[in-house]
Amino acid sequence: MKKQIHFAAVLLAGLAILGGQQAQAQIAVKGETVYTMAGAPIKNGVVLLKDGKIEAVGANLQVPQNYTVYIAKVVTPGLVDAHATVGLAGIYNIPADQQQLEKTAPIQPELRALDAYNPQEELVAWVRDHGVTTINTGHGPGALISGQTMTIKTSPDGFATLMDTTSMVTFTLGTSVGENYNSPKTSAKGMAMLRSELQAAQAYAKKSGNSDASKRPDRNLKMDYLVGVLNGKYKSLITANTSQDIMAALRLAKEFKLDLVLDGAAEAYLLLDEIKAAGVPVILHPTMARANGDNKNMSFETAAILAKAGIPVAIQSGFEQYVPRARVLLFEASAAVANGMTPEQALAAVTSTPAKIIGQDKRVGSLEKGKDADLVLYDGDPFEYTSHVCAVIIDGKVVNNTCK
Repeated sequence: MKKQIHFAAVLLAGLAILGGQQAQAQIAVKGETVYTMAGAPIKNGVVLLKDGKIEAVGANLQVPQNYTVYIAKVVTPGLVDAHATVGLAGIYNIPADQQQLEKTAPIQPELRALDAYNPQEELVAWVRDHGVTTINTGHGPGALISGQTMTIKTSPDGFATLMDTTSMVTFTLGTSVGENYNSPKTSAKGMAMLRSELQAAQAYAKKSGNSDASKRPDRNLKMDYLVGVLNGKYKSLITANTSQDIMAALRLAKEFKLDLVLDGAAEAYLLLDEIKAAGVPVILHPTMARANGDNKNMSFETAAILAKAGIPVAIQSGFEQYVPRARVLLFEASAAVANGMTPEQALAAVTSTPAKIIGQDKRVGSLEKGKDADLVLYDGDPFEYTSHVCAVIIDGKVVNNTCK
């Protein structure tokens, strides 16, 4: 009898959940301006959402019956943060909620973001309320190889919205490594250690392919993931800010044929030709990052300079030493607009470009038929300080709504 009661309760709960989802499964979003990021902005635009996907986008579309209507001044795709530590780094800046950097060894590609990510972390909700709907998050800068990143929505549904368990392996070149570990203490030593590990991974891969099973090496998690880096299964996200470290990253990528994404890149404006020739995208430091350490020569204008040079550039929220541990992505993009980027370029730098960099552009980053129904609604120009995110929709569900 108890089992029957339990089953009935679960069934009723499930039906209630389904009923709630269906109530929000059909939505019409109207905006005075809709930025699709797949064409020109649409005046008096309408986006129809059904079953978690975008059904149609256009001007003055007729809204079918039984669609719940939301109205905003401006509508954009959900914002995409291509490099975060959110969910590993917590909002309160205490040891218990800081899981983004393991300091026992400088090279640990086997560390999975998935094993440390907390979907209930308040910082996840905080960035969501500021319009960020997709994050490529994981182990942060500070180790030669600190671990992996994962891609997930910021939805309250947590792991149900996981998009990729391992999208990148994170590297760091620069002085912060020497501050965290006994070795390396110099850039040359750090590069030598990385090259040695990658060469060892090449040898491991060759032996693993031996037709004689008795001659294959024992399974090694570190080597397995480095082999994944070498064969392009995982992108190499290399944080490098000074010009010499950026050049070292480019040399490493060329030597080992890495699928490189430059991160930070404070002095990228000094190496435009080299970066463009390498065909490498850049996830730039927060526009308003503090100019100290390896970032001492950063410029507010770097995002605009990279965009003008035709280099794919995304802007990130970054990792901060203070509460709430992440910057507001929209504010960082706004600062880029104030320093030479066009509004369309800046919006692309937090939507369509990062979506492409993290390999999720078929699902997110623009408002197109068939893509995930991730939208942000604003009560004014997104790049004006006095404007607000007034609603966030993820996979067709309204997860935040203060629109009047």
